Amino acid sequence: MAEYGRMDPFSFAGSKDLHYPVSIRIMNLEGEEPPFKHSTLLERADLRHIGSNTSSHSDLYVTVQVWAGSKPLTVPVQTTYKPFRTERKWNEWLQLPITYDNLPANACLAMTVWDLAPTGGKGALGHAIPFGGTTLPMFDEENQVQKGRQKCLIHRYEHADGTDNSKTPALISTKKKPNPRKAHAQPLDKDAEELDRMEALFKKHEMGEISRVDWLDQMVFRSFEKGGLQAAKSSMRMLQRQRALNGEGPSNGNQTNRLAEDGRPGASTFLLNVELPRFDFPVVFADHEYDPPPISSLQNLSVSQASVAQRQPQVHYGPGINALGEASSGPGGRLVKVYDPEVGHRDNPAEAKHRRLFRSSHRHGILDKDLKPNSKVRDELNLIMSYSPTHILNPEETDLVWKFRYHLTRDKRALTKFVKSVNWNDQSESKQAVQVLGRWTEIDIDDALELLGPVFDNGAVRSYAVERLRKADDKELLLYLLQLVQALKYEHISTDSTEEGTHDSSLAKFLIQRAASNFHLGNYFHWYLMVECDDSSAEQGPDNRNIYRKVAYEFMTELVKLPDGVENRKILLRQAELVAILSKVASEVKKSSDSVAKKVDRVKHFLADPKNELLIIDPPLPMPLDPSIMITGVAPDQTTVFKSSLNPFKCTFKTTTGSTYPIIFKLGDDLRQDQLVIQIITLMDQLLQKENLDLKLSPYKILATSTSAGASQFVQSASLSSIVNKFKNNPALGYLKYHNPDDRQPLGVRHETLDTYVRSCAGYCVITYILGVGDRHLENLLLSPDGHFFHADFGFILGRDPKPFAPLMKLSKEMVDCMGGVQSEQYQQFKQYCFLAYTALRKSSSLILNLFSLMVDANIPDIRLEPDKAVLKVRERFHLEMSEEDALRYFERVIEDAQTAFAPVVIDKLHEWAQHFRA
Repeated sequence: MAEYGRMDPFSFAGSKDLHYPVSIRIMNLEGEEPPFKHSTLLERADLRHIGSNTSSHSDLYVTVQVWAGSKPLTVPVQTTYKPFRTERKWNEWLQLPITYDNLPANACLAMTVWDLAPTGGKGALGHAIPFGGTTLPMFDEENQVQKGRQKCLIHRYEHADGTDNSKTPALISTKKKPNPRKAHAQPLDKDAEELDRMEALFKKHEMGEISRVDWLDQMVFRSFEKGGLQAAKSSMRMLQRQRALNGEGPSNGNQTNRLAEDGRPGASTFLLNVELPRFDFPVVFADHEYDPPPISSLQNLSVSQASVAQRQPQVHYGPGINALGEASSGPGGRLVKVYDPEVGHRDNPAEAKHRRLFRSSHRHGILDKDLKPNSKVRDELNLIMSYSPTHILNPEETDLVWKFRYHLTRDKRALTKFVKSVNWNDQSESKQAVQVLGRWTEIDIDDALELLGPVFDNGAVRSYAVERLRKADDKELLLYLLQLVQALKYEHISTDSTEEGTHDSSLAKFLIQRAASNFHLGNYFHWYLMVECDDSSAEQGPDNRNIYRKVAYEFMTELVKLPDGVENRKILLRQAELVAILSKVASEVKKSSDSVAKKVDRVKHFLADPKNELLIIDPPLPMPLDPSIMITGVAPDQTTVFKSSLNPFKCTFKTTTGSTYPIIFKLGDDLRQDQLVIQIITLMDQLLQKENLDLKLSPYKILATSTSAGASQFVQSASLSSIVNKFKNNPALGYLKYHNPDDRQPLGVRHETLDTYVRSCAGYCVITYILGVGDRHLENLLLSPDGHFFHADFGFILGRDPKPFAPLMKLSKEMVDCMGGVQSEQYQQFKQYCFLAYTALRKSSSLILNLFSLMVDANIPDIRLEPDKAVLKVRERFHLEMSEEDALRYFERVIEDAQTAFAPVVIDKLHEWAQHFRA
């Protein structure tokens, strides 16, 4: 590096100094081609069985190999098997077995996209035929290493030939060559030109050649995303037309010939998007200079040695491997090739053999029961026990847990690790593991929930977890009931109507028994089942719906066997009638084009109509939202219709205690995500209470009655947005002063009210940060007159947010000013409550993560987007890899960043204007 620095004031590096492996990220394949006619596919069996001819998203894989001097330098590496749904996207980094310092100047990457065809075809390797190939030089025209993202042209039906005069070049200039005979050629598309220009600027931005301005960059990126797809299609068409105008037939006419042979109606153009590593400085090719060997090392050959002919090395093939000249496909071939896309996901045979040998030596030994670890092994075991539920044990760790399984039976944390270390496909090993389970000490409820997840399929393990749940009372069981209903998907439940479906499911029998014996629990169990039965989406599937219908039927069957079961069943039917009537009201209000005032009058008239049997409910009916509330009728005069696209309405019920219970009923929205968040907030409130930390949380009740309807408890409160409009100077404090004045206090507010406000602010700040709640603005931050601060509307969770530059935590200026500012004693107390709450919830992180893992297949919108990452996103917010001290330091920075962030202030103002114009 130094010698180059003396030659040129610019900083760069030589490739011979770069001892870094060559790697490439295969991103995606974009492009299109006209499909074959069905008549052609019916006539041509060789075309009908090729994946890409039958589906535009068929399964493909990519191989990459380094070539130089028309010879391969490395063995090829390939992408893993991935089934595509909407687009051919791998997004996978491949590392080649060569480093940059060993690359010659003419090195190139030969990339072939492989299609699958059982019948083979031209250029086929077994059952793989080339979809297309492309060759990308490793050094550009200025002898600099290629870096960043590259668009590589795919030459259809061709292998990537890495020769010096490659017939499959990746980079073809789209600039039109001057040709006097083609003066009438069409001009290039403006969209495509703009796309090329923007891509060049993006590459400069990624390399740091253009200074970064975060807020402006985000605006440009979002604007480009909107028009990028249309421009990309235009670019593909431009490329096809330009190559035709310039007379550049792809691959010397091979593609044209194949089109004529196959009968495809038109040409196809595909681009393979890849990404190469980026470096801080340009990397220029520099060849190695080897010192001449010492003279003493050059020995002349003797006469006898010189006369001996140079023999070529011989390769001896082992049994089952075809030697040169032996056909593998003929009847005499000894090697049979079978395509198996899952071969990479199977166990390594050597590792499996090692595991069997190791386990057999520690399976029936009498000494295993008395085996105790030394201090070093004890530390290793303690580290394994501290792993979170999402951690995957490696083979060495599973062997260690199995070896000391009897010693670990005294540690309740070790059970889930032990179950993960067992090979349940081995009958002898699984039988002994079940015996060891019976010796284990009682585990915590969070470990029992983990054992009911989709990973554990063994019936004995799931039954063991259910036995632990039996020791929980109904109040605690209600906290996890939503997840336990989801866990029924992983049970062995028969949907055959001729037999008892829950016979082999200990969890289903347990839930039915407990729900039938406790109406409060059975009320929620019934409605959770009804929502799953109503879910007709593709994600749910008919099998799961049939499972829940079977469980619901057997729940009703068990219910009527009890003394008061028939009456309880009638109550559930009356609740369903109540929900149906409210749904009808909401549907008419939603369809109506009247003003809000007329809609309110229509709802009042409907509720007051005796035909609807809502004015007087006799006998009193348990509220589905909260069965501890017995309602006797509605109060039509206390009805409100809200201004929104769905027009939810507030309906107030009279209760047996003489009070009222207002609810908000909404039709046209799936409330299951809000229901999940409220359930987690309720659980976290209980966990904090156990730590003697009361943060005055007020999780209101919410219940989804179907996939498109539901009700939530109405809490008397005001949004910060309306408070800001009413109280101009320090609005939140002014609101609390108005309802709770006390001139003896420094801020003029009753001490109890301000303490409630500070505690609840801290609680919701921590909880919404852990859950990644997004779309936070002053409209969904609510404040009750007695000082309870809380959040509403949880349409975005797990870090999703529709607005750019959203902070990790919502802590607005209005919230801090109400505490007296950042220098006040109340603000310091607020931070202390945040630290205490975050520390307490980190201790229960396993329970929260296990609850989310059971909701992976629950068809929750924000979990459904990336189900494999949902639990990991929550785990990231806990920062379990940090010590408690480091985690609190990090959390303090989150609070400070949220308090000083400028973007949320602008977003809140824009949202306020939007609400004003909508009104």
